[in-house]
Amino acid sequence: MKTYQLVGIGNAVVDVISKSDDQFLDDMGIQKGIMQLIEQDRAETLYGAMKQRVQTPGGSVANTIAGAGALGLSTAFIGRVHDDALGHFYADAMNEGGTDFVNPPVRNGELPTSRSMIFVSPDGERSMNTYLGISSELGPDDVPSDVAGQAEIIFLEGYLFDKDKGKEAFLQAARACRANGGKTGIAISDPFCVDRHRADFLQLIGNELDYVIGNEAEIRSLFETDDLEDAIARTAAMCPLVVCTRSGDGVSIISDGQRINIAVEKIKPVDATGAGDQFAAGFLFGRANGHDLETSGRMGCVAAREVIGHVGPRPENDVETLFRAAGLLG
Repeated sequence: MKTYQLVGIGNAVVDVISKSDDQFLDDMGIQKGIMQLIEQDRAETLYGAMKQRVQTPGGSVANTIAGAGALGLSTAFIGRVHDDALGHFYADAMNEGGTDFVNPPVRNGELPTSRSMIFVSPDGERSMNTYLGISSELGPDDVPSDVAGQAEIIFLEGYLFDKDKGKEAFLQAARACRANGGKTGIAISDPFCVDRHRADFLQLIGNELDYVIGNEAEIRSLFETDDLEDAIARTAAMCPLVVCTRSGDGVSIISDGQRINIAVEKIKPVDATGAGDQFAAGFLFGRANGHDLETSGRMGCVAAREVIGHVGPRPENDVETLFRAAGLLG
């Protein structure tokens, strides 16, 4: 028996949410409705200007791991936070949510804990200002061998691929997991990151991974093509399992030369944040519990549908109950 059914590696980002009006955004020079990467000084200024802040642990793969943990999987998350107030908040919140945060906050860390300041306008628009901070410094020394080597499934976050130490951490974790019979895969996360590191991404996918999850833009970016079908086929020729999410057009799963297409009912999202994260949570929950690919894909779609029905990237309802209502669990 492995210690963990699912382990994630990714950015440990505290989401700090505050309501604001358009005048405040203008006064602070915030572009409405988009995500901007910002530097430390700007992060501290915006954080100090927020009123009635609500804080929650975030990060793409962290959201996936939290969703899977809420479904009952034994989960852990490998991430880097500073020994500061936000870092302790993040670690404590993950642990209290049922996911082991296995890295203690870093004393005398080189940068503060990562945070995304999210300003919600009266019309529901979310203006995100993200400071990557210490989480982007994650490296191989942050990957405990007794965690990676005792995971049934590891899920890597493509956002961390921008630095060599992140790539080294991925290789170390993947090899430790696979050496002990586990499966390792990646959320591609960002087509622009692929553009910067295409050769290394393809090397990782073709030689070190068992599965890939990405949306249409991310899959196409691997091969610099607008032809999605060609990109899917080429990815499937490199990796045993490829999952491509296509928003309202459904999901395509390719494994061992077989393709499964799963249709979804199109709905207008309240907040699309976290749709891909929770799809992955549902899909990996299914795989960890021995369900076939189609059932696992449908579980992913149910989890994604739940999260786009409310504000925030993590489930608010009992997703297992939704699985049972959809006939996916006995």
